[in-house]
Amino acid sequence: MPQESKNRQNGLTKSQQAEVNSEWVADADGILHRNAARVILLDDSGRSLLVRGHDVGDLNHQWWFTVGGGVGPDEVPVRGACRELFEETGLSLDPDRLIGPVLKRRATFYFALETRRQDELFFCARVDSAERRAAGKNQHLTSLELDVLDEFRWWAPEGIRAAEAAGQTFYPRGIADIIERLDAGWDGSCPVLRED
Repeated sequence: MPQESKNRQNGLTKSQQAEVNSEWVADADGILHRNAARVILLDDSGRSLLVRGHDVGDLNHQWWFTVGGGVGPDEVPVRGACRELFEETGLSLDPDRLIGPVLKRRATFYFALETRRQDELFFCARVDSAERRAAGKNQHLTSLELDVLDEFRWWAPEGIRAAEAAGQTFYPRGIADIIERLDAGWDGSCPVLRED
């Protein structure tokens, strides 16, 4: 067994712990916080690419979510969204192809044995059939992402609703409705969603 996997702390290797610590800063109330940018990626059939992940050391705590992640303090969110899209899917999209932000979300959740707060901006991009087939074939995942990201899948809104009815969890809440709204054409709005 590699030394790295023997040196786990709180379910994370030392390098994964360093990765997590570099992205999150404690707010005045002590809750760890970061800003993030996400992409609602749509294909020509109105399906969206979602990721299934799990909490570190807790395979039973699983959920589906959009591509994206933390952005640096000086990083323009739309560029951060494109960077995250490239890292997680291998798709390199010019920021001009993203519309939005189409949604703002503040979420408080438990991950890696800590309560965390995340402020997210969601953008939307439509891909053609070649890009859809290529998504996920040339990923550039970090050690932590390799550990906790389990599956990438294109979901139709009705499939999401059926999976939710069967007990699966999707974020943000109401993602099926959000996908349908964006697939019909963005109206320029940016709703605010709080999940804390």
